[in-house]
Amino acid sequence: MTRAQVVDAYFMEHRARLLDVAAFLDRVDRAGAGEDDFRMRAFRKALALLGDGGPDRARRVLELFSDPTTEPVAKAGMKGASGAHDPSRGGG
Repeated sequence: MTRAQVVDAYFMEHRARLLDVAAFLDRVDRAGAGEDDFRMRAFRKALALLGDGGPDRARRVLELFSDPTTEPVAKAGMKGASGAHDPSRGGG
């Protein structure tokens, strides 16, 4: 596909996704005071990666959210996935 064909095919879908991200960030901001936890710190770093003009953005964002450790934990800290790696629990 040419660049124009890619934009024609996928622009509206991804425009909507960006609006979803903007709405999410607005909700976080309206929620008031408080510090970003590890998930929001990772999210903000991912947003910066998207705009840095570098190659392989999808891979780099996925690696940013992924747990870099190789040793299994004795017991999970929660029942479900958190969506981002918590560096305070070890690893990168």
